[in-house]
Amino acid sequence: MTVNKKYHAFSLSNYETIPQISRLNPEDKEAIEVVGRVLPFKTNNYVTDELIDWNNIPDDPIFTLNFPRREMLLRKQYNEVLRLINSGSSEEFLKNKINEIRMDLNPNPAGQEYNVPTLGDIKLHGIQHKYRETVLFFPAKGQTCHAYCTFCFRWPQFSGMNNLKFSMREADLFFKYLKTKPKVTDVLFTGGDPLTMTAHALIAYIEPLLEKEFNHIRTIRLGTKSLAYWPYRFLTDKDSGELLTLFEKVIKSGKNLTIQAHFNHPVELSTETVKLAIAKIRSTGVQIRTQSPLLRKINDHPDIWAEMWRKQVDLNCIPYYMFVARDTGSKYFFELPLERCWQIYKKAYSKVSGTCRTVRGPSMSTNAGKVQVLGIAEINEEKHFVMRFLQGRNPDWIGIPFFAKYDPAATWFDQLKPSFGEEKFFFEYDDQGYNSSK
Repeated sequence: MTVNKKYHAFSLSNYETIPQISRLNPEDKEAIEVVGRVLPFKTNNYVTDELIDWNNIPDDPIFTLNFPRREMLLRKQYNEVLRLINSGSSEEFLKNKINEIRMDLNPNPAGQEYNVPTLGDIKLHGIQHKYRETVLFFPAKGQTCHAYCTFCFRWPQFSGMNNLKFSMREADLFFKYLKTKPKVTDVLFTGGDPLTMTAHALIAYIEPLLEKEFNHIRTIRLGTKSLAYWPYRFLTDKDSGELLTLFEKVIKSGKNLTIQAHFNHPVELSTETVKLAIAKIRSTGVQIRTQSPLLRKINDHPDIWAEMWRKQVDLNCIPYYMFVARDTGSKYFFELPLERCWQIYKKAYSKVSGTCRTVRGPSMSTNAGKVQVLGIAEINEEKHFVMRFLQGRNPDWIGIPFFAKYDPAATWFDQLKPSFGEEKFFFEYDDQGYNSSK
């Protein structure tokens, strides 16, 4: 089997060089031009050649995951950008107006700015420390992706909105911070995608964590979409061998290395290339845990999730999370009512064996923590959502069931109200000002 393929990225400036683009009608091309000015657009030749069904445009799920569509902006927003483009406005004026629209799209959801810790008087803008045991690190060289997902909640990272970007070049500050936090056991490299970095750059961040002074760090995680969008990263990229050697070194050190792999649809697991890449990674002893948001028009059916979880287990991956689509960016296009999310999860969960039931969901990453919808209960002839924290800013909140008034239209936690006449949810009475980074 031939797995060699040269990387070729496509963006707003050159997407018309994609051979299959001629199949798009003028309206679809206009949508790429308009929406792509507001939300970041990037894809590559693996996605266009091996994943997208160009006979099913624009409804193909992988096309929708990569290419901007008109409905991803509100009609008023779309028409305003189109008017500005057609009026011949200066680039500076257009940029300012587009940034105004971006600010209406909730570019920094779930209070991420509150997760940024300090080291002395230095604010560490490339680190987030929301949960006691886990630190997220945003290496500057990894703040791009092999292709951009149209639902991405970190889209400001790629939009030139530098005041909202999380990124850090200073590895020494990262290491100094970890030395002050003996309760931290897990480090998650995120972005962007850390596996867009060279192996050499990644080694510089990871190998120091194998030293004795970081014995408290037990798990290193790499959040990545590369298996779905560029599996050649582990096969034929010029430093893929060096990358796999790094993986082996981490495992031999006695630490756990986990790939947090993002798969949104079974098609992403279907190519021989991705299957071979997964086998290569697993041969080093590295775990692969899989996660995805639940997305309208992409995977909003229990059969899709059941198939995806089975395929993942067949390939020795561990189903990990089903998320609720975040309240940012193109949320109006992808969001689903919470009740529908729970029904999809429940039905998919019932279709698979216990080996697939490692998955948790549907989960919302809120300002307070990861909130799971456990179900809907009827109490005193009234319906309520039953919820719990899978993670929390305060670890004492974790696992405590609580109730929210049933709302059939709610798509996110902030739209819910407490049950039984309570003014606040139980965790909102916590006056300790808990901060995991303290």
